[in-house]
Amino acid sequence: MNRYTPVRPPAGDPDLDPAQTWVFGYGSLMWRPGFAHTEVRGATLEGFHRDLCLISIHYRGTRDKPGLVCGLKPGGQCVGRAFRLDAATESEALKYLDDRELITKIYIPRHLPVTLDDGRAVTARVYVSDATHEQYVGDWTDDTKAAHVVQGIGSEGRSLDYLANIARHLSELGIADANITRLYALAKTLSA
Repeated sequence: MNRYTPVRPPAGDPDLDPAQTWVFGYGSLMWRPGFAHTEVRGATLEGFHRDLCLISIHYRGTRDKPGLVCGLKPGGQCVGRAFRLDAATESEALKYLDDRELITKIYIPRHLPVTLDDGRAVTARVYVSDATHEQYVGDWTDDTKAAHVVQGIGSEGRSLDYLANIARHLSELGIADANITRLYALAKTLSA
Protein backbone atom coordinates (compact mmCIF):
# COMPACT_ATOMS: atom_id res chain seq x y z
CA MET A 1 0.00 0.00 0.00
CA ASN A 2 1.34 3.43 -0.94
CA ARG A 3 0.85 5.55 2.21
CA TYR A 4 1.06 9.33 2.29
CA THR A 5 3.99 10.62 4.29
CA PRO A 6 2.90 13.85 5.97
CA VAL A 7 5.12 16.88 6.38
CA ARG A 8 7.30 16.09 9.36
CA PRO A 9 7.19 18.39 12.37
CA PRO A 10 10.28 20.22 13.60
CA ALA A 11 12.79 18.22 15.64
CA GLY A 12 11.79 17.82 19.25
CA ASP A 13 8.06 17.36 18.63
CA PRO A 14 6.71 14.01 19.80
CA ASP A 15 5.43 11.63 17.15
CA LEU A 16 1.73 11.05 16.75
CA ASP A 17 0.36 7.82 18.18
CA PRO A 18 -0.48 5.73 15.11
CA ALA A 19 -3.25 4.02 17.07
CA GLN A 20 -5.03 7.31 17.67
CA THR A 21 -3.98 10.27 15.59
CA TRP A 22 -5.64 13.53 16.68
CA VAL A 23 -5.87 16.88 14.88
CA PHE A 24 -6.50 20.13 16.79
CA GLY A 25 -8.78 22.70 15.14
CA TYR A 26 -9.10 26.31 16.28
CA GLY A 27 -10.49 28.08 13.18
CA SER A 28 -12.50 26.74 10.27
CA LEU A 29 -11.44 23.16 11.05
CA MET A 30 -13.80 23.36 14.05
CA TRP A 31 -16.91 23.51 11.88
CA ARG A 32 -15.61 22.25 8.52
CA PRO A 33 -12.99 19.56 9.12
CA GLY A 34 -13.38 17.98 5.67
CA PHE A 35 -11.88 14.62 6.67
CA ALA A 36 -13.13 11.36 8.17
CA HIS A 37 -12.87 11.14 11.94
CA THR A 38 -14.11 8.75 14.60
CA GLU A 39 -14.35 11.11 17.56
CA VAL A 40 -14.53 14.85 18.20
CA ARG A 41 -13.95 16.48 21.58
CA GLY A 42 -13.51 19.92 23.02
CA ALA A 43 -9.79 20.42 23.61
CA THR A 44 -7.34 22.91 25.11
CA LEU A 45 -3.88 23.69 23.79
CA GLU A 46 -1.56 25.39 26.27
CA GLY A 47 1.13 27.87 25.24
CA PHE A 48 -0.67 29.36 22.20
CA HIS A 49 -3.70 31.56 21.55
CA ARG A 50 -5.97 32.12 18.53
CA ASP A 51 -5.51 35.33 16.53
CA LEU A 52 -6.23 36.69 13.07
CA CYS A 53 -2.54 37.05 12.34
CA LEU A 54 -2.14 35.61 8.84
CA ILE A 55 -2.71 37.39 5.54
CA SER A 56 -4.91 35.36 3.20
CA ILE A 57 -4.24 35.72 -0.52
CA HIS A 58 -6.19 32.66 -1.65
CA TYR A 59 -9.08 31.50 0.52
CA ARG A 60 -10.19 34.82 2.08
CA GLY A 61 -8.46 37.46 -0.02
CA THR A 62 -6.22 38.15 -2.99
CA ARG A 63 -2.76 39.65 -3.43
CA ASP A 64 -4.40 42.99 -4.33
CA LYS A 65 -6.91 42.89 -1.45
CA PRO A 66 -5.72 40.44 1.18
CA GLY A 67 -7.95 39.22 3.95
CA LEU A 68 -6.99 37.58 7.23
CA VAL A 69 -7.30 34.10 8.67
CA CYS A 70 -6.61 32.57 12.06
CA GLY A 71 -3.30 31.37 13.28
CA LEU A 72 -1.81 30.42 16.61
CA LYS A 73 0.50 32.86 18.37
CA PRO A 74 2.70 31.97 21.35
CA GLY A 75 1.33 32.59 24.83
CA GLY A 76 -1.82 31.79 26.75
CA GLN A 77 -4.10 28.96 25.77
CA CYS A 78 -6.47 28.08 22.97
CA VAL A 79 -9.71 26.18 23.37
CA GLY A 80 -10.88 24.43 20.23
CA ARG A 81 -11.82 20.95 19.02
CA ALA A 82 -9.81 17.79 18.58
CA PHE A 83 -10.65 15.20 15.94
CA ARG A 84 -9.46 11.60 16.15
CA LEU A 85 -8.69 10.34 12.67
CA ASP A 86 -10.04 7.09 11.33
CA ALA A 87 -7.03 4.75 11.12
CA ALA A 88 -8.26 3.42 7.77
CA THR A 89 -8.20 6.88 6.18
CA GLU A 90 -5.47 8.59 8.22
CA SER A 91 -3.07 9.01 5.29
CA GLU A 92 -5.76 10.60 3.12
CA ALA A 93 -6.85 12.89 5.96
CA LEU A 94 -3.30 14.12 6.64
CA LYS A 95 -2.69 14.70 2.94
CA TYR A 96 -5.95 16.64 2.68
CA LEU A 97 -5.03 18.75 5.72
CA ASP A 98 -1.51 19.50 4.49
CA ASP A 99 -2.86 20.45 1.04
CA ARG A 100 -5.49 22.71 2.64
CA GLU A 101 -3.41 24.31 5.38
CA LEU A 102 0.00 24.57 3.73
CA ILE A 103 -1.08 26.23 0.46
CA THR A 104 1.34 29.13 1.05
CA LYS A 105 3.36 27.49 3.86
CA ILE A 106 2.12 29.96 6.50
CA TYR A 107 1.69 27.20 9.06
CA ILE A 108 4.16 24.81 10.62
CA PRO A 109 2.63 21.41 11.36
CA ARG A 110 3.59 20.39 14.89
CA HIS A 111 2.70 17.57 17.24
CA LEU A 112 1.72 19.09 20.56
CA PRO A 113 -0.01 17.94 23.76
CA VAL A 114 -3.67 18.89 24.11
CA THR A 115 -6.11 18.14 26.91
CA LEU A 116 -9.50 16.81 25.86
CA ASP A 117 -12.66 17.93 27.63
CA ASP A 118 -12.95 14.51 29.29
CA GLY A 119 -9.49 14.94 30.88
CA ARG A 120 -7.47 12.76 28.51
CA ALA A 121 -4.08 14.10 27.43
CA VAL A 122 -3.26 13.32 23.79
CA THR A 123 -0.77 14.47 21.21
CA ALA A 124 -2.38 16.24 18.25
CA ARG A 125 -1.27 17.58 14.91
CA VAL A 126 -1.52 21.37 15.19
CA TYR A 127 -0.96 23.95 12.46
CA VAL A 128 0.96 26.77 14.15
CA SER A 129 1.64 30.16 12.53
CA ASP A 130 5.09 30.62 11.06
CA ALA A 131 6.11 33.95 12.60
CA THR A 132 8.95 34.28 10.06
CA HIS A 133 6.62 34.05 7.04
CA GLU A 134 5.94 37.20 4.99
CA GLN A 135 2.17 36.71 5.50
CA TYR A 136 2.45 36.74 9.29
CA VAL A 137 1.09 39.99 10.77
CA GLY A 138 0.92 39.21 14.46
CA ASP A 139 1.94 42.75 15.41
CA TRP A 140 -0.82 44.58 13.50
CA THR A 141 -3.29 46.73 15.42
CA ASP A 142 -6.94 45.69 15.64
CA ASP A 143 -7.89 48.60 13.35
CA THR A 144 -5.52 47.37 10.62
CA LYS A 145 -6.71 43.79 11.04
CA ALA A 146 -10.38 44.81 10.86
CA ALA A 147 -9.79 46.81 7.66
CA HIS A 148 -8.23 43.73 6.02
CA VAL A 149 -11.05 41.50 7.24
CA VAL A 150 -13.59 43.84 5.65
CA GLN A 151 -11.79 44.06 2.28
CA GLY A 152 -10.77 40.42 1.87
CA ILE A 153 -12.67 38.18 -0.57
CA GLY A 154 -11.07 34.99 -1.87
CA SER A 155 -11.91 31.60 -3.36
CA GLU A 156 -13.70 30.51 -0.16
CA GLY A 157 -15.57 33.79 0.33
CA ARG A 158 -15.30 36.91 2.45
CA SER A 159 -12.84 37.25 5.30
CA LEU A 160 -15.65 38.91 7.30
CA ASP A 161 -17.86 35.82 6.86
CA TYR A 162 -14.95 33.63 8.01
CA LEU A 163 -14.57 35.74 11.16
CA ALA A 164 -18.35 35.71 11.72
CA ASN A 165 -18.33 31.90 11.48
CA ILE A 166 -15.52 31.65 14.01
CA ALA A 167 -17.30 34.02 16.42
CA ARG A 168 -20.62 32.17 16.00
CA HIS A 169 -19.12 28.70 16.42
CA LEU A 170 -17.10 29.74 19.44
CA SER A 171 -20.30 31.09 21.01
CA GLU A 172 -22.26 27.92 20.16
CA LEU A 173 -19.49 25.79 21.69
CA GLY A 174 -19.37 27.95 24.83
CA ILE A 175 -15.80 29.07 24.14
CA ALA A 176 -14.97 32.59 25.30
CA ASP A 177 -12.42 34.41 23.14
CA ALA A 178 -12.29 38.14 23.89
CA ASN A 179 -9.81 38.79 21.07
CA ILE A 180 -12.09 37.31 18.38
CA THR A 181 -15.19 38.97 19.86
CA ARG A 182 -13.51 42.39 19.91
CA LEU A 183 -12.13 42.08 16.39
CA TYR A 184 -15.45 40.86 14.96
CA ALA A 185 -17.33 43.78 16.56
CA LEU A 186 -14.82 46.23 15.09
CA ALA A 187 -14.97 44.64 11.62
CA LYS A 188 -18.80 44.70 11.65
CA THR A 189 -18.73 48.40 12.51
CA LEU A 190 -16.31 49.14 9.66
CA SER A 191 -18.40 47.18 7.16
CA ALA A 192 -21.67 48.93 8.05
